[in-house]
Amino acid sequence: MLNLPVSPRRRRPSLTPMIDVVFLLLVFFMLVARFGGTDGISLLLAAPGGEAPYTGPPRLVTVLPSGVTLNGLPVPDLPTALGPLMAAPDDLIVLRPAPGTGVDRLVEVLDTLREAGFARLAVVE
Repeated sequence: MLNLPVSPRRRRPSLTPMIDVVFLLLVFFMLVARFGGTDGISLLLAAPGGEAPYTGPPRLVTVLPSGVTLNGLPVPDLPTALGPLMAAPDDLIVLRPAPGTGVDRLVEVLDTLREAGFARLAVVE
């Protein structure tokens, strides 16, 4: 009697683990995805010399990590301090974030000015 080596039957790979991984990824991305629109920030973007020359008193707001300055002087209430410097609500206000100031702080000041009715805001470096 001859003992010939018996070749084992080849098993087909199971697709169940791969399908499980695909469904887990699908559920993960569905949970972390943001549905709905994102709120945008509209800013004045002007090329140098592209607009009419700046007129009126200076309105330079420096955004600090824990406060703001208007033309170099600290102010507790920015919209109130800007009032005397504005001829109209659509006068240009220039905002400059100080080094170390986060974007969230800059957006907070932008929102405060928008809620106060100021329309033309420009951010510079």
